[in-house]
Amino acid sequence: MNAPLSPSDTLRTALAHLLDGLPPKAAAQAVERLIVNYRGRTPTDAPVLRDRSDAVAYAAYRMPATFEAVSAALEAFARAVPDWEPGSHVDVGGGTGAATWAVNATWPGGRPVTVLDWAEPALALGREIAAAHPDLKPTEWQRSRIGAALTIESTDLVTISYVLGELTEGDRTAVVDAAATAAQAVVVIEPGTPDGYARVIDARDRLIAAGLHIAAPCPHSAACPIVPGEDWCHFAARVSRSSLHRQVKGGSLAYEDEKFSYVAATRFAPAPATSRVVRKPQIRKGQVLLDLCGTEPPALTGTDTGPVPTGTDTGPVPTLGRTTVTKRHGPLYKAARDADWGDAWPPPTGDDDRA
Repeated sequence: MNAPLSPSDTLRTALAHLLDGLPPKAAAQAVERLIVNYRGRTPTDAPVLRDRSDAVAYAAYRMPATFEAVSAALEAFARAVPDWEPGSHVDVGGGTGAATWAVNATWPGGRPVTVLDWAEPALALGREIAAAHPDLKPTEWQRSRIGAALTIESTDLVTISYVLGELTEGDRTAVVDAAATAAQAVVVIEPGTPDGYARVIDARDRLIAAGLHIAAPCPHSAACPIVPGEDWCHFAARVSRSSLHRQVKGGSLAYEDEKFSYVAATRFAPAPATSRVVRKPQIRKGQVLLDLCGTEPPALTGTDTGPVPTGTDTGPVPTLGRTTVTKRHGPLYKAARDADWGDAWPPPTGDDDRA
């Protein structure tokens, strides 16, 4: 008896069927135009996906990468909320539904799901693709303008993936605020570029102001320690390249890395990582260099002869720095060699028998 396909494999099979009968040249031209919109800096006032050909090209080219990026973000989030899973989900600006597939891959099983998007061709195609998965077949696909007038019904989880860059600043603010009001948990994912990171940081600030707690990737809800304009926080997810990817990009590799920035926040108290690996670890002879975002205890502001004044403990101080793990650290050294960009550090007890 054959094992059931994973959500990832089911999605890829459904996407492969979509390309049957679509002229490769037409698909490539649509993808090139969509790439310009995807990488552009000018918010649009109309849906980027204009017709079924656009939607099919987008789905074939972007859905696998979006799925892997959102899945990676949700995996980190799920580790911070081990006793919680969403009973309902709203995907804002969900297009063809990649985030709904990622949520199902992270927390298997059926749940009420609503995808909101303003592009009818994307919604229609998303409905068609979701028919391949029993858990997603009942998903509701609703046309809705994603902006200041957006209304989100009360739900456990709201995802907002790869959509804020298409909005004006005012619409971005309204969408994040609506999500914070409606949901127990909000996850925002954007491209792993300086601009994408800036949008994530803005969303992070608004979520905290609305009373939510940061669950991932940050180990804290304090200000980000990265100096604006000097660096940006992002991660990478490995994506298998389809034939369309190779055709459009002219590449020969069977994979690529999707760079993304994200933030996950909750109404309830999460258990965020102690620190997180924010760069690809550097493995050298007998040592591993880890760039970590973490916290340290607050500095005490009292004098040598007097007590610490009341109210000076402002909570953990966010830190950003490098640590070196060597063979002298025993099992932790093996864990460091196995650590990946985006992982929690130190690894949770019992993870792959790592200390």
